[in-house]
Order: sequence, then structure tokens, then C-alpha cells
Amino acid sequence: MDQGTVVVIEDDADVRNLVVAVLRQSGFDVVPAATGLEGVEMARIKKPVVVTLDLGLPDIDGHEVLRRIRQFSDCYIIMLTGRDDEADTLTALHAGADDYLTKPFRPRELRARVAALLRRPRSGSPVPEPRLPAVQVPTGKRSVLRHGDLVLDSEARTARLSGAGLSLTKSEFDLLQDLLRNVGAVRTKADLVHVVRGESQRGGGRGYVSDVDERAIEVHIGNLRRKLREDAKNPQWLLTVRGVGYRMAAPHPEQE
Repeated sequence: MDQGTVVVIEDDADVRNLVVAVLRQSGFDVVPAATGLEGVEMARIKKPVVVTLDLGLPDIDGHEVLRRIRQFSDCYIIMLTGRDDEADTLTALHAGADDYLTKPFRPRELRARVAALLRRPRSGSPVPEPRLPAVQVPTGKRSVLRHGDLVLDSEARTARLSGAGLSLTKSEFDLLQDLLRNVGAVRTKADLVHVVRGESQRGGGRGYVSDVDERAIEVHIGNLRRKLREDAKNPQWLLTVRGVGYRMAAPHPEQE
């Protein structure tokens, strides 16, 4: 079954050949690129659903490749990083990457990460919604989550704030959806890592959560706060529970 196109940007031939083989076996049309400039051009021409991106490239670095691809594509981007690249990893997540894998990685882990990204489509063009309090409202088969001026459509994968569409990455959308579904409840950073990975919330199939994974959640939450135009001193939406995680604030009485 044709799963779409993946562009693999990796200068190490052994790693590149491994990633290409794994993704071709999974049904993707895979286009390899050995340099950053070639990878950007292939992403522009081939319009991939996913790009795997090595941060250490011989011509332009992975951060610049990410920046250039994000100028014309909303494809999912998975970084392939070394174990000592924590700062670079978090910077790339902040710049719009969707996920990362640490080298060396297992082929089945790569397949699982790609499958998790593709499980739901990216956000499309939002539809205006009226101002209503925080509540989950079924609309036919659709669930709409509302919290004051914030409206999230789970089926359409769209979000609006005060009538304006929010441009969210998949990870940001999934985190916001989870927090809205659990208004007032504390979600640990580990919980949110599993949400981003698309892993089961029923105890099975949940992988190890590292310090880097939890710091990545901090980056995603920071991006969400910026897009929600949060006041750092008086946040309206996303509250930090120190030493634990985050929770979505309950709606104010005037929003009831």
C-alpha cells in the first residue's frame, strides 16, 4: 500500500541506507538526500508527508534545513540526533520539528514514530466558532472542545482563539487537546510524552521517558503559550504544577 513519500536527509551512508530500507518496507516511496541543500530541494519537489532530518550535515546544518522546509511545507519532520545533542534537539523542536530519534535507534522504533505522526492529519483551515465555556460538545460524530475564546475541533484538527486560527504542529495540537479534555486535572510530563508519541493511555505499549523527552514537552508547552498569547505572570490557559507537570485552568466564572 502506498503510504506517500518520505525524504531522508542524512549524510552517513549506512544510516541513510538503513532508514531508506525500513521506510520502503513500510510502504513509503523514499527519496534519499546526502546534503541539506539536496534535501530541501527534494522536499520542495516531492512534497513528502514525512522528512527525516539529521542535524549534522556537511553543507548547511539541520536547523537551517528545518527553517527552509518550514517556509513551504507542513510535512512531519523527525530529527535523527546523537546522544549529546540535547540542546540542538530542543532548539529544533522549538523551531517546528515534530519528533526526534536518538542514534542508534531500532528500526521498529522508527516505524512506530512515523506511524504515530501519520495517525491523524495535520490541522487544516479552521472554521469560526462562537464563544462558549469549556465543555466537550458532540456535533454528529465530531467533538468540539471549548474553553472561553479557545475552540478546538478534534475531528477537523483545527483550533481557534478569539475567532483567529491557530497554526499548531501535530505535537502542539495533541497536547492542547489532551489538556482540554482533562481541564483542571494535572497531567505529568511523562503523561504528555506518551500523548505526543501517540502511545496507549491504558498501560500497554508505553515506552521509556527520558529527561530529554520531558524537556521536549517543556518546549512544546512554551510554544503553545506563545501561540495562545499567554501572560507569563498571569496565565489564562496553561498552568505549571511545579515538579509534576501542567494543567488546563478551569474557565473563569464570566465564561460560564
